[in-house]
Order: sequence, then structure tokens, then C-alpha cells
Amino acid sequence: MPLRITSAPVSGIKKRKQLSQSRPHASPFSSHARRKATVRSPGGVKSDDAGDDLDPLPDLGVSRHICESAPVDNVVAALQHIRGNMFEELPARAGLNSTQIAQVLNFRRSLPPLVSVAHVHTLIDAPTKVEREIMALVFSGRIRRLIVPGRGNDAAGLGDCLVLTEEWEKLVRDSALDSQLKEKFLGVLSRIRNTSALPGTAFSPPEYIALVRAGFVVSSSTLAKGSSSVPSLPNLPPTASPVVPASRSGSSSQQNDIDPASHSRFQAGTLFLSLPNTGPYLKLLGAGRDHLLVLLNKSKYGEAPLYLLRDRWDGAIESNKSFSAAKRARGEYSGLLPGKTKKWKELYGMSFRWIVEEAIGAGLIEIFDTGSVGPGVRCL
Repeated sequence: MPLRITSAPVSGIKKRKQLSQSRPHASPFSSHARRKATVRSPGGVKSDDAGDDLDPLPDLGVSRHICESAPVDNVVAALQHIRGNMFEELPARAGLNSTQIAQVLNFRRSLPPLVSVAHVHTLIDAPTKVEREIMALVFSGRIRRLIVPGRGNDAAGLGDCLVLTEEWEKLVRDSALDSQLKEKFLGVLSRIRNTSALPGTAFSPPEYIALVRAGFVVSSSTLAKGSSSVPSLPNLPPTASPVVPASRSGSSSQQNDIDPASHSRFQAGTLFLSLPNTGPYLKLLGAGRDHLLVLLNKSKYGEAPLYLLRDRWDGAIESNKSFSAAKRARGEYSGLLPGKTKKWKELYGMSFRWIVEEAIGAGLIEIFDTGSVGPGVRCL
């Protein structure tokens, strides 16, 4: 009788022993307290410039970067430099269509050739020399002084301004005024040099109305709202009244039919010289100043290096550097087009250096030496 009754050992079938379950290992984070996931608010996210606001910038004194880098040495050169560098050239890839480009160029061309005296002092750091040269140029008839107050207060305007006489005369000759009125107005300008006030008897009421509509004359009430100082009236030499030919007797009779109240108002009131489109110029200037201060106040202490402020002014635009060109060639994003930034959409391409010089002259900011990161700019 065989000893092996079953065939299990022969077939090689063996029962597997149940493996004892391994003891789970403790997590290394089990001893830490659990916290609920929280969502950070957008206000808590710091900007890219947060690293620059840890400490105030070192101040080594007032910087002479602006006056030392300005390529001018006299008042006339300063006026031409300021007028020619107010705006930047249109870039090749501006991101503007033909209509927008035409609007930008036409707006630039329509602005008056005004330059503030404070801006000239910013470029030439010699106050006594500059004032003597300005007075000599005014009495020689090379330039003219003009008071341009702001809308509501003097700080919002330009204050004491300078205009080249040749540019002023060009504006008058290119205007839509009558040819006789142009010559008469230029003759009055040649007789009054160091003042911007006109007596009420210099022109007839229709001529005053034409000059006001053209933008060359404003009423005293307009300036009284913003200017704290009113210039004195000039003493004009008497001029002979022009002889009216018989062919124009009809037009003279129409002039005599003007309301006597308006005639007395022109004679009693004080009128001041002005330039066309001064209002849009002041509006653009105010927008540029406000935008510069907003960019500067993004820093914690209201100060920033000059190069950083320039980058903020230009915006995150694409550049002409090799890596940016390589990104564009690969179809990758390399920055905004200039036409999409506020500098071009609202400020018509205003130059960064020009607005910094203007803000320094207006007493809104100051520039100082840091000794490490170049010139710094601070709000006042």
C-alpha cells in the first residue's frame, strides 16, 4: 500500500503562507500641525520692484547729471534744444495705424513753441548768467516773455515762458487773420517787448474779437483766475488812425454799429498776449507730470533710480536687442508694441528726459547721486 495517498506533493502544489502585513512607516510630516489652504489676496502680491524698496536709496547730494549732460551753453540753444526734444521719433514698429500716426504728428505740430524759464535754468546751472542773457535777448527783440498761468493756480501752469520771436511771427503769418490785421499786430508786438499786456485802445473791438478767436489774445479775467501777479500795461506811442477808403465805407459803417457796451469793455479791460492751442499744451503737460509722479510713487519711499523710472515710463515694450529680435523671429512674445502704452496713446510719445527736466524745473521732483545705481529721483 503506497504511503502517498494524495497527488499534491507529486504535482508540486504548495500552499503559500500568508505574509504578515508590513507595518506602515510613520510620515515625516505627521508631527507638524495641519493647516487649511488659504488663498492670498492680490494686494499681498509684491511687484517686481519690491526688492528695490527694502531700504531707501543712499543720498550723496544733489546730482548735476541733467545740466552736465545737456548739450547747451546759452539761452537760445537751450530754447531750440527743449523745443526739438519734447517728443521721441516714431519707432519702426509703433503699433499705430495710419490714422493714429497722423493724429500724433498733427497734434505735435499744433502745439505752441513755449519754453518755461525754469526749464532753461534746469539745463544751465547759472542763474545770474541766464537772467542777464534773457533780459539782453528780450530788449534786443530776439525772444519774447509770456506769462502762462495754470487752470486754477500758478503751479499747474508754466509761469514765466520764453518764445523765439521768429517762431511767434511765423505763427501770426500762418494764421487765418486778415493781412492788414497781421501787420498791425506784428507792429504792436515790436513796440512792446518786456510785457505781455495789451491796452484796450490798441485795436478795435472787431480786431480784438478776431485775435481772441485766433488764440493770440486772452482776456484779463482768464488770467486772473490762475495768476497772482498781473503785468503792468505798456505805454504805446500814439499811432495815426488809418484812412478808410471809400470802397470800404460799408465795412466801416458795420464796425460803428457795434454795441457801445462791448466797445467800452474792450477799452476798460486788460488783454494779454497768448499763443494758439495753449490749453491743449497745458493739458498735455499736466498729464505728463501726473503720470511721472504716479510711476515714482510706486516705490515705497517715493524714490527710484533714474534707469528704473525710465523703464516704467517706456513700459514693457519690445527692444531692438538680439535676444528680443530672436524671440520675434521664433514667434514668441517679446514685449508690447509702443503704441499700446500710455506714453504713446495719451502723451503722444513724450520724451522721458524732457518731462524729468520739466518736473525738476517745476519743483515736483529732485535728482540726487546714489553712488551705486546712478542718479536717483525723489518726489518733493
